[in-house]
Amino acid sequence: MTPLAETAMLAHGWRRFLLLVVAGAVAGLSVPPLFVLPAVFLAFPVWIWCLDGAERGKGFARLFGPAFAIGFAFGWGYFTVAFHWLGTAFFVDGGFMLVLMPFAILALAALIAAFWGLASAAAHLFWSHGPWRIVTLATFLTIAEWTRGHVLSGFPFDLLGYALTPTAEMMQLASVIGVYGLTFLAALLAMTPALIWPAEERPLTRRLAPFFLALAVIAAQLGYGYNRLAGTPVTAREDVRLRLVQPLVYEHADWGNVDPAAIIDRLIMLTEMRMGPDDAGLAAATHVVWPESALPFYLSQYPEALARIARMLPQGVTLLAGAPRVPFEAAPGTAPFNAILAIDDAGEIVASYDKSHLVPFGEFLPFQEFWANLGIKQFVPGAEGWAAGDPRRRLMQVPGTPPFLALICYEIIFSGDLGDTGAAQFLFNITNDAWFDGSIGPAQHAHHARVRAVEEGMSLVRAANSGVTLATDPLGRITAELPPREMAVVDAAVYQRLEPTLFARYRHWPLLAALALGLLIGLATGRRRRRR
Repeated sequence: MTPLAETAMLAHGWRRFLLLVVAGAVAGLSVPPLFVLPAVFLAFPVWIWCLDGAERGKGFARLFGPAFAIGFAFGWGYFTVAFHWLGTAFFVDGGFMLVLMPFAILALAALIAAFWGLASAAAHLFWSHGPWRIVTLATFLTIAEWTRGHVLSGFPFDLLGYALTPTAEMMQLASVIGVYGLTFLAALLAMTPALIWPAEERPLTRRLAPFFLALAVIAAQLGYGYNRLAGTPVTAREDVRLRLVQPLVYEHADWGNVDPAAIIDRLIMLTEMRMGPDDAGLAAATHVVWPESALPFYLSQYPEALARIARMLPQGVTLLAGAPRVPFEAAPGTAPFNAILAIDDAGEIVASYDKSHLVPFGEFLPFQEFWANLGIKQFVPGAEGWAAGDPRRRLMQVPGTPPFLALICYEIIFSGDLGDTGAAQFLFNITNDAWFDGSIGPAQHAHHARVRAVEEGMSLVRAANSGVTLATDPLGRITAELPPREMAVVDAAVYQRLEPTLFARYRHWPLLAALALGLLIGLATGRRRRRR
């Protein structure tokens, strides 16, 4: 490793940029569901070594000079690998969109990588050549990750902290510090090998100590998770028994080809399916769940749909379905809501939730006129775009059902920002990941959702159009699941929520305290270097 460390410290120009892009791409292998955890221990030291040899600019160039380019190049490699699956959506329309695909992925990765570039530049302002420099960079990198998860509607996919959640045991630490806390921890641990090489005057034992401490922290994380799983009883609720339907409705991509009657036929057939001689079917369920885009049309276009749903549902059973919704009092041309509709056994809509956190470029186009001139449109059909609902209404209360947090698609990935978690009894997530079939995207999205269950100490119910459909207990363990891209149903239980986790009580305050300490360490070590 010494030759690599010396090469990184002495490299400059395009050679250093290329080295960092490759190192970042290696680090990107740690994202869900790949979870190549050793990759971060190989890659992140390269970032440290390059900063050790980076030139110090003056004035404006000091912030947007070599140190910025170092973090940007590393982040560009990381996010290109982490977000490559988004390109699968371009195959839906094909044609000219396929030509745009590589440029779009590289542009998105570059945009997000700018956050890491700024973190690198800020850390270099306080840089020293002692072991505390890894704390400085980990601190600013975590601030950058939190920022990109919140600024301009936020895009917190593939936060570095997910690398430390490959198993149910390792996930449990999220109940204490959340995924942003895990991000700080993952960055700090991954940078420890940089303190071993190149060889210095310090004894080998002192240089190895931080790395072995990192391994001990991971072992402690596993031990905590094992004890929490073994020592936390979970109890299934008797008042909620779900039948989750995975219908593979691909007409979501083109409403012009929708046959409402045929889609309702398929959904009812699946819902009433018996999976064996001992399966009681709908008679054993209290709720049926149809995922996002299961009804890719307005119910007003097929008024018989509600009547057919009423005939399907036994007395006391409620359907929770994803469908577009336009208020009755809305003026013509009003943008629809992407909604969850609760329909009772009389065919009446008794409650609804409208998606409030829309997907940029998926459900709305920022600067729409500019992109329209380039022939780029939103992926999700809707001539007038989509309207955002009220985020304060995420707590959904359906008659005869305990209150639950309704979350559509990627609303589930926003750690600590789900809504009224105090009153909710479980997390309810419907999604349509069919845009990304054949990629790692659906499994990655599902893993993000599982970590939310651990953070909040609540059971998760997740129905996906083409997968991954699953249910978990409050500890994130999967209790029911359907294979991706399989038309099927599965019955699932909902569990009593646990006592509020430490993360649910204190949210990001412990992390903010750790970041403040990291900033003080950076300030102190930077001043000491300047005095020398």
